[in-house]
Amino acid sequence: MAELVIVKKADGIASVLLNRPEAFNALNMDMAESLAANAITLASDEGVRGIIISGEGKAFCAGGDLKYALAFPLGPSAAFHELAARFHQAILEIRRMPKPVIAAVNGIAAGAGFPLALACDFRVMARSAAFRQAYTSSGLCIDGGGSFTLPRMVGLARAMEIMAFDRPISSEQALSWGLATKVVEDGNVLEEATRMALELAKCSLNSFGWSKKLLTDSFDTSFETQIERERLGIASCGAHPEGIEGLRAFSEKRKPSFIPGESL
Repeated sequence: MAELVIVKKADGIASVLLNRPEAFNALNMDMAESLAANAITLASDEGVRGIIISGEGKAFCAGGDLKYALAFPLGPSAAFHELAARFHQAILEIRRMPKPVIAAVNGIAAGAGFPLALACDFRVMARSAAFRQAYTSSGLCIDGGGSFTLPRMVGLARAMEIMAFDRPISSEQALSWGLATKVVEDGNVLEEATRMALELAKCSLNSFGWSKKLLTDSFDTSFETQIERERLGIASCGAHPEGIEGLRAFSEKRKPSFIPGESL
């Protein structure tokens, strides 16, 4: 039986490929569990400094497997209750991970594929790829953290428009709305995502992790609490070897080296 999630590692970058191309990488329980398990493992793997998520075949991810939900012995409600729990664990790991995560959107990202892409830190889209929330057209509501990430990216009014009308969002539209980081020609998505991941891997992961956490948490706190978190964060960074290296490099007018094993 083929692996539903394939992980390949090279040069400190892990490529996570959803592998149900015959079903356009629709999420069933086994795939959701594998995605969450791999996210947990990669988050603590010190040899991995960046992660790329993409899909095998023509699609990034066409959403949850609705046929699986309809055939579930206890009914669709129980199926979604369990499937969402596994899927949300993967989403939380991606958002908590103190490493850059890049979605290489090689094709349609609809349903669960949409919030999965939004949960990543950056999104490289193929020119022919598209986003579509798809939930409401099937009588469902968005999940996977999409109700949190989407309005923070595009604003409440536009998020409501996306939810209500469920129109496909082209790669160029996604770029203009801030949903895509970069659009590249078809066939170049993984190459560009890898280039971006390798560039980020040279940076301080401790600094990136703190900054990612501060930005994510900033929507749920007061200004006073947030700047106190910043104070704690910058003090912690200043005590970290990567922070010390950055400060020394600045003082010595040289480029810092944050990759373990390289001479500082």
